Amino acid sequence: MKLIDNGYSAPDRLDATFAALADPTRRAILGRLASGQASVAELAAPFAITQPAISKHLKVLEHAGLIARDRVAQRRPSRLHAVPLAAASQWLAEYRQFWESSFRNLDALLGEFKETSKKKKKHKHKKHGRSPQ
Repeated sequence: MKLIDNGYSAPDRLDATFAALADPTRRAILGRLASGQASVAELAAPFAITQPAISKHLKVLEHAGLIARDRVAQRRPSRLHAVPLAAASQWLAEYRQFWESSFRNLDALLGEFKETSKKKKKHKHKKHGRSPQ
């Protein structure tokens, strides 16, 4: 088993993870590997690209530490190594808290706006002697 760490610092590992995840083919490969190890040929099958192109994608994933590649005779099956995904998920969770707080504040502001709008509408109708509809 060969797992590349390259002595990355945490921010560099995170950069490598997101760079690897930026490509839809690599995300699809990770999705396939989530169900078990696979050879280059098996990983290439659903795509309209060559095995050498898949191998390049695998190198990027391996470099980011997202997969591990074994050597079994002539085969080099790949398998998912999800640890870097946990770090990415943790990083995203911090921003999720920010957005959830922002959305709560926006909901409160919209609620205030609706109440103010209702009061203005009600006041306008009373002023003109009409009842609100």
